[in-house]
Amino acid sequence: MMRQSTLSALAMRPIKLTWRLTLIALLGLTGGCLYRMEIQQGNVLNKDLVAQLEPGMTRSQVLFLLGTPQLPNGFNADRWDYYYYWKPYNSNRAFSERLTVWFKDDKVDRFDGDAAPKPKTAPATTPPG
Repeated sequence: MMRQSTLSALAMRPIKLTWRLTLIALLGLTGGCLYRMEIQQGNVLNKDLVAQLEPGMTRSQVLFLLGTPQLPNGFNADRWDYYYYWKPYNSNRAFSERLTVWFKDDKVDRFDGDAAPKPKTAPATTPPG
C-alpha cells in the first residue's frame, strides 16, 4: 500500500510544479500593468496670470495673482519662489517651471525664471507727417 501512495505523490509533482510556474509567470506578466500615478507638485503657473505681473505691484497683489509661494525663503525675505513640476503617468518625461519674484521696499522689483513674463514693450507709434 505504501508503494502506491509514493507513486501517486511522485506523479503529482510535475502537475504542482507546472501550476507554480504558471502562477509565477502570470504574476510576472502583470508587473508591467501596474498603475503609475501622475505627479504634480508646486504652484500651477497660469501664463495669463503670470503675464499680469508688473514691477511696482505690492506683495498682496502678487499673492492674489499667483498664490502663496512654494517655500518661504528663510534667507531672503524679498524673494518669493514659485515652482511647478508635472510628470504624466504615461510618460518618462517631466515638465517643470520656475518663477522668482524679487521685492524691493515691499514692491515687485523684478522677476526671473523660465516662466517669467516677457517684458512689455510700448506699441510702436509712427511720427506724424
